[in-house]
Amino acid sequence: MARRCAISGKGPMSGNNVSHAKNRTKRRFLLNLRTVRITLEDGTTKKIKISARELRTLKKNS
Repeated sequence: MARRCAISGKGPMSGNNVSHAKNRTKRRFLLNLRTVRITLEDGTTKKIKISARELRTLKKNS
């Protein structure tokens, strides 16, 4: 499964590792994904992966 937020659609970003000698190699900045259970309208539960930032937003708005 992809490292992607189910709500916002955010995925990993790319950048560089930079050594003390300023050598640059590619790296990935991964999301802080959390698996949470949500209750659907028909009463069933489903697990989704969302970013920690979206989880914070959901808790704030509910």
